[in-house]
Parts: sequence; C-alpha cells; structure tokens
Amino acid sequence: MTKTADTFERSCDHWSESGRQEMEDFYALASVDYRHLAEAINWKSWLETRQKEVGSRSLRLLDIACGSGKFPTALVSHANVSGSEINPVDYALLDPSKFSISEAQQALASPFRAGAEYQTTLQNLECPPGSFDIVWATHVLYAIPKKELEKALERFVYAMGYGDAANIHGAGFIAHANSQSHYLQFYRHYLNGFKGGTGEPYASSEQILSTLTQMGVIFETKEINYSNGLPQTNERQVERYLQRCLFDDTVSLKEMLTNHVTGPYLEKCRKNGTWKFAQHVTMIFVNASTGLVVR
Repeated sequence: MTKTADTFERSCDHWSESGRQEMEDFYALASVDYRHLAEAINWKSWLETRQKEVGSRSLRLLDIACGSGKFPTALVSHANVSGSEINPVDYALLDPSKFSISEAQQALASPFRAGAEYQTTLQNLECPPGSFDIVWATHVLYAIPKKELEKALERFVYAMGYGDAANIHGAGFIAHANSQSHYLQFYRHYLNGFKGGTGEPYASSEQILSTLTQMGVIFETKEINYSNGLPQTNERQVERYLQRCLFDDTVSLKEMLTNHVTGPYLEKCRKNGTWKFAQHVTMIFVNASTGLVVR
C-alpha cells in the first residue's frame, strides 16, 4: 500500500492476514452490527419463504464482499435459521480478498454451505442474469468510489434477476449506515483532520437509495439505531476498532484525540467511563419480480 492509496485501496489492504489482530479487535465492537441485523426481522421466515419460491432445490445465495462471514454467523446465533425448514443453502462468496473468502468459508455453518468463489469486486462481477435467488451486501459498500456506485448496484440487481420477467423469486438485501452514523461521520472527520479534506468519503445509505431510485429499482426500507461500545479502559481494542473504521493503522488513538477535527468528535463519544459510537443503519429489501418485500 502506498501513501497515496485512497479509501478503496486501503480497505483492500487491511483485509489480509497481517491485519488479523486489528480485525479481531474491530469485531469486539462491530459484531453487534450483525446481531442487530439478525434480530431486526424474522429471517427464519424470510428464508423459508425464499425456499418455498424455488421448490425442492437448494437456494443459491451470493454474499457480496463477504469479509469474515459475520452476517451468516449472526443469523445462526441470533435468528434461529439453522432450525428453519430450508435445504442447505448454496452460499457463494464474493470478495476482492482471498483472505476474506477463506475466513468466510470457515465461518459458515448450517444451513449455509460454501459454494462458488468470486475473487473480484461487485463492479466487475460476471455471471448470467438471475444467477442467484438471494444477493446480500451487509455493511460492505462503503468504499466503493462514488463514480462506480451505480455500476456496482446494477451488477447487484442483475445477479438477482431484477427486471427479468422470467424471474419470479430473486431477492436482494443491503444493510448500510446513513450519513449520521459513526462510521461515516468519523471517516469524514478523519479526511478533514488528517488528509486535508482530500480522499473518497464513504458511501452513505442515502446515496444508495438515491442511486437505486434513479435506476428505477423499487425497494422497501427499515431503519435500526443502536450503539457500539466498550469500557474506556479497553483502550487498545478501541484504538484498533477506530483504526479499522478508517482503514489506517498508522494513526494512534492519542493522535485521533489530539487532532483538531477528530478529537472533539471522539470526546463526545466518551461518557461515564464508556465509549459509545452511535449507528443509524438502513436495511434495504428488493424483490426481483415485484420490487416489494416478501415478508
């Protein structure tokens, strides 16, 4: 990674074996993101509905930017999907990082079964239209450059068969923080405080919704709000969590706190001996045949 690397390049660099400790400390706080997603709707019923739509064959699912497999893990742990009336799910993994694909494969548990691998970006995904019954992207589209967001979303709906009259069962799900969420606010402060205001900001859920609307895609949304947190004494974990939020492990917590832009923001996140980072997440549902959520 070079010093001139921007958001996307730096994010890819951190999904590697060398970034494992930082990743694990990040998830000490960020695993709650996936628990809240898992508890937000009845995923057991949602998956069973998808199964009924395709009949006796296995569901074909594509996990965009699969990371380390935290979302399917949360569904098994918190949504009782392992007890659902569905066949083993053919779970395809897409990620630019081979490390991430390997991590996600190891994390999969019933009813999810590792399937095809796509070591690529969503923008460059090549597959026949409607290849998958389910396509989901959970907290992963932040680093897509603004100029490539529409292309990425086009590939997303293409893979699930949106707009194909012959496809009656494709379903898509995106979970993404909005502009007021910690992830996006802190990253903007970082760019202003450490990069002189240059660099690609994280994409927001507002941008995703606007782009989908411009594309003519019909969707439904659900908003969830919560906080990530740890005691203030867990300084090293908090530092690595914040570094991972920025994909920059060269900036220490001390430097973040003394910076004229990130410092005041972080001080507001420390109260009564606890770190709390407020998250505001949009859950976006798309159905290939009608554009409406099948609940």
